Amino acid sequence: MSPESKAATFLQLIRKSGRGRLKIYLGYCPGVGKTCRMLEEGHRLVAEGVDLAVGLVETHGREGTLKLVSGLPEVPTRRIEYKGIVLEEMDLDGILQRRPQVVLVDELAHTNVPGGRNAKRWEDVEELLAAGIHVITTVNIQHLESLYDKVESLVGIKVRERLPDSVVMEADQVVNVDLSEEDLLKRLEEGRIYPSSRIPQAMSNYFQASRLEHLRELALRELAQRIDQRRREETGEVQVSQGVSERVVVGISGKSESLRLLRHASRLAGRLSRDWYAVHVETPDWRRESLSSQRVRSDVLALAGQLGATVFALKGEDVAGTLLSFAAEYGVGHLVVGKPRPRPWWLRWFSTTVAQALLHRARGVSIDVVDLSERSTEPPARTESVPDGIEGMLASAPIVRWDRSVSRQEAMESLVQACVGSEDPLRLWEALEAVRTREEAGSTFLPDGIAIPHGRLANLPRPLCAIGVAREGVPDAPVDQPVELVFLLLTPLEDAKLHLKLMSSGVRILRDKDLRRRMLAAHDLDAARKILREAMEIKA
Repeated sequence: MSPESKAATFLQLIRKSGRGRLKIYLGYCPGVGKTCRMLEEGHRLVAEGVDLAVGLVETHGREGTLKLVSGLPEVPTRRIEYKGIVLEEMDLDGILQRRPQVVLVDELAHTNVPGGRNAKRWEDVEELLAAGIHVITTVNIQHLESLYDKVESLVGIKVRERLPDSVVMEADQVVNVDLSEEDLLKRLEEGRIYPSSRIPQAMSNYFQASRLEHLRELALRELAQRIDQRRREETGEVQVSQGVSERVVVGISGKSESLRLLRHASRLAGRLSRDWYAVHVETPDWRRESLSSQRVRSDVLALAGQLGATVFALKGEDVAGTLLSFAAEYGVGHLVVGKPRPRPWWLRWFSTTVAQALLHRARGVSIDVVDLSERSTEPPARTESVPDGIEGMLASAPIVRWDRSVSRQEAMESLVQACVGSEDPLRLWEALEAVRTREEAGSTFLPDGIAIPHGRLANLPRPLCAIGVAREGVPDAPVDQPVELVFLLLTPLEDAKLHLKLMSSGVRILRDKDLRRRMLAAHDLDAARKILREAMEIKA
């Protein structure tokens, strides 16, 4: 459909409607042409005799945008001083008083200057629609609330200004403004998006080809999903399928991870075109929670409402049982919960998590357990974080020597402490837990006289290793040959490739029987360090 025919369709809508209609030009990045398309339609509507006004347009000094604004009637903006800076905001009261048929409002997700009637521009637009004024607006895909975690994961940027998905889903028309990545980058280089002084910074942030591809794909998927939902609504398919136990329920807590869980459930419900509910089970311990936990819980419940969920607060001692009872009563087909945080091995023996209980007890309900662990948005640590390679690490690695037999547990605890120190008890516990968990999954004590206990830790700035020399062996190792050399490795969680590379290289070096014999025969720790350092200098 051409831009002219799309404008004609919206013209038909506004002539038939009593309540205001909303049209959104959706893009995947600044500079694709959303604002220009909106202004071009404004000129066409004025030519058709429609009473139209510009509420606010963010020109960013772009020459082409300034030319398109020229000639359109405007409602003057308000100038507000905030922290010594004069800012321009849309004059909501002025527009309501002027009452044009159609108003153009740019950048729907914009945050208003504090102190006004509404915190967000989309809330201003809601008032205009309620007053019977039709609105044409613009927004980029990354500003949708439910995509916050997805965008951060894909492009490594936290989007501060966001709006509820329901604003876009309930719009009367959504037009995708698409532009190839090559053409967008050409526009940027020509200075048609930002001044020349901002181009290098822009190209190092949003305007990277890989990031643009991800954002463009998100925009196309969002539009396709919306078209499919609108088709289902018009054909009655949604109403029919809603009766087949396909509603979505998300179990939420007072933890910040529930914010990501809600966004996931919102996307799932949207894909399935289903109603969805957010359920919080208040246990007897709930009222003893800290003020900070209660504030997080309040934020979680507020976001649930913004994303379009129906919120329920239920009381019960058995969280899993309460959720399953709710699912049975309301005909729920999908139950979404978060993956539990890692717990100490001793606690796993005596209790089960909500997710485990649901998976064990659920009948006729699909259980979706979502991994809510934080993903680093920084580039993962690569081998440049250890410029001298494994040889350099081993040459400077701390060495622990036992002149008596030593147990597996004692060996691992001593080496972990040698790696991370004892100044940070929490980090020490996390490292021990990572190594123990890996050891429980399968012994790292090998039948050729060496052991390679290892673990991966979140936010570890660089890989760490330590060497243990067990002159009398490790008697409780599950191998026949005495284990005399223990190589412990800790690496950043964010880089699995680096972990495997360092581990395999370290094992290959320490399998050198002559090196092991000389280290075992060393008179003291200093002699052992010298032997290892000299060997690594030769290998490097």
